[in-house]
Amino acid sequence: MNQSVIIKTLGIYTKNFELFHDLVTTLKQRNIPYVALNSKDHIPHRIGVVLTSHSEIHDFRTLKIIAADAYDTIDIAIDKALHLLIGKELYTKIFIGIDPGEKPGIALVGDDILLQKTQVKSPEYVVKIVKQQIKNYPSREYLIRIGHGSILDRNRIINSLIPLGIPIEIVDESKTSSSQQTKRMRRDSEAAAAIALLKGGIVQRKLPLQPTRGDIKRVQEKSRQITEGKFSISEKSALKVLKGEKSLAEAIKDESRQESN
Repeated sequence: MNQSVIIKTLGIYTKNFELFHDLVTTLKQRNIPYVALNSKDHIPHRIGVVLTSHSEIHDFRTLKIIAADAYDTIDIAIDKALHLLIGKELYTKIFIGIDPGEKPGIALVGDDILLQKTQVKSPEYVVKIVKQQIKNYPSREYLIRIGHGSILDRNRIINSLIPLGIPIEIVDESKTSSSQQTKRMRRDSEAAAAIALLKGGIVQRKLPLQPTRGDIKRVQEKSRQITEGKFSISEKSALKVLKGEKSLAEAIKDESRQESN
């Protein structure tokens, strides 16, 4: 006798309106199916994991539960919930794809399953996310693949990842494509997902950081825009920003303090 297979999905139950709103908004943005639960006592069989708050987690006894407000971000909580939903404790191989740039896109593909797509605020933030991914998704083997564009940002990212001891490949990201109508954040994460599946050349050592005069001028111009034309940072400070030694906000703050003294 054939039995129908129940496809498990995520459930949300919380009386914390703000948390509920953040969860629903993020799940919709990521196109992840979910069910908003009206009661903690009558959970449909198709619910595999419930997202709730830390204060309500003890209301559930038998289900897999995630306290979404106990994580650094809602995205991380959802990633953990998806990991539990899949029910996979150890992957054979995970590919981490990175689309380099000022705000890099990152994607995680484990055993042919797209596990995560996200965008981070700066090249230096990539290593933090990769460390979290390795912790949340155990695998026998990892491989990092990064697009060949945005050379300075790319090299900064690679140099920060080398100490992790994971093989890194540089791939031709021109083979990836996404709609120009798609939002920038989505394009970057989609490109990262495509990059994760492309073979590239192995990185053997740390790569040089050699900002051009044009790079320095662009950072100075950006600082002038941020300060609404009051001043632009020095070439020395711009160089530190480009090498990842300080953020643009820090450089502006430091030079603003110097001018006021």
